[in-house]
Amino acid sequence: MDIGFIGLGVMGRPMAANLIAAGHRLTVYRDSAAAREVLGNEARFGRSVAEAVRDSEVVVLMLPDTPDVEAVMRGEDGVLSALRPGTLVIDMSSISPAAERELADEVAKAGGSHLDAPVSGGEVGAREGTLSIMVGGAPEAVERATPVLEVLGSRISHIGAAGAGQVAKVANQIVVGVTIEAVAEALRLAEAAGVAPDAVREALLGGFAASRVLDVHGARMIKGEFEPGFRMKLHRKDLGLAVEASARLDVPLPASALVHQLMNAAVATGLGDHDHSALRLLADGRTGGLSTALE
Repeated sequence: MDIGFIGLGVMGRPMAANLIAAGHRLTVYRDSAAAREVLGNEARFGRSVAEAVRDSEVVVLMLPDTPDVEAVMRGEDGVLSALRPGTLVIDMSSISPAAERELADEVAKAGGSHLDAPVSGGEVGAREGTLSIMVGGAPEAVERATPVLEVLGSRISHIGAAGAGQVAKVANQIVVGVTIEAVAEALRLAEAAGVAPDAVREALLGGFAASRVLDVHGARMIKGEFEPGFRMKLHRKDLGLAVEASARLDVPLPASALVHQLMNAAVATGLGDHDHSALRLLADGRTGGLSTALE
């Protein structure tokens, strides 16, 4: 397919590379040294969002936050300004479900089709093509998108109508965030009691407490390695969506609200660009002067 790909960050670059490797023809935005290093001459670099969209059958967005997606979609030289009738827009960003539904309506009015398809799996999943993809939109659009999504992920779940994928992603981020904090507290308790955290982690992995978070992020915490697979500030943003939904729907989410506040504190102390497993540093009471922890 001819694909316009917008958003060449930590996740977007390997995703675009996988689509090219699968034989798709990509026009990407935006140009950068990091993007050139990964994509080389295999992609066409558009000078604007509109140029990346104009001749594409499918447009993929992989952007950080709701305002970024809204600006790219509605901007003077944005997606909607150049969208051809019949074009499929797949938003793989993690944004507000309400905002996503509004954008889906606007794409439909422009004659296109729209899916929200946020992902879980981090940079490793993006690189290996093993992302879990949560999809909202019409079944016929999902069927059309499948050849693209199958390149990017190993588990594709059609959740429901427009915005449903984003709701599932918020739910995912609640589970991951609360579990990261639980693992951080468990390892902190072990250390304070004079018991080796790595031995405790190994024991827990053999029981009911076993999880991907305990396995991967528990190891990160013990080693003190917090290079970002998924940045704290982005997870904080996702939990902010959960807190907003909690107020709008009158559904109490006390654990989500607590972890959101802990991530606020982590970002305030300079950990925003660290991996979200750096919540372990807050469990240690290390809440200041941490901006150079990765240097």
